[in-house]
Amino acid sequence: MGGGAAGRWAELQAGRGIPPEILARADTDPWHHDAASFHAPPVPTDTPSRAAGLALLGTGGSVLDVGCGGGDAAFALAEGAERLTAVDRQQDMLDVFSAEATTRGVVFATVLGRWPDVAAQAGTADVVVSHHVLHNVVDLEPFVTALTGAARRGVVVEMLAEHPMAWLDPLWLRFHGLRRPEPATTEDAVAVLAELGIEPAVTTWERTAPPRQDPVWVTRRLCLPSARVAEVDALLDHLVRPRIAATLTWRP
Repeated sequence: MGGGAAGRWAELQAGRGIPPEILARADTDPWHHDAASFHAPPVPTDTPSRAAGLALLGTGGSVLDVGCGGGDAAFALAEGAERLTAVDRQQDMLDVFSAEATTRGVVFATVLGRWPDVAAQAGTADVVVSHHVLHNVVDLEPFVTALTGAARRGVVVEMLAEHPMAWLDPLWLRFHGLRRPEPATTEDAVAVLAELGIEPAVTTWERTAPPRQDPVWVTRRLCLPSARVAEVDALLDHLVRPRIAATLTWRP
């Protein structure tokens, strides 16, 4: 891995991977997100990220949502958008997005694949949003460069102050004897952006919803068999949950 802020980010992110010997014992894929749990609320929550996106849209425009999930970020801007484009690596997430967009009567398109591999297919938009995706990325420079290249007016990124799975670190030690390295933070991401000549406006704020705590999901994430769900459940209330988020906004 290279040096500088980008190298540090890549090293920290790579350290969050699951060792092959642990992954081999998993009953199910710990990385797969259940699309049934990703549905945009009917009324969007007012957050600094939504405010930043609406400010960039102004009287109207198009939105590209990278790593859309169920479409929270895009649908939060739907009132000011003429068209939404959703990118995700899971077809079932795009199915959820499409169903919701159809119900809302929103003009939309979907693109299946990983960013930035499908950036050319996704095209450009007035506003590009990417919420809670950066911590899934190891090589941040090309990811961010493609976000910027796709935006005509600006980019809005939302992320937690530290890796969203860092709160499970005590359980990796408890069940697998695995000591996790320190998590990448918002400051690490901003440092990578600085190396690219980007100086984002950064707003930190507290999320009202805690990280997902479903013991079945946590057990799967820890690569443990379902027989240990009760054991995992008994430990969850003793963990500290990160709830501080950051909105990063910049113009191309």
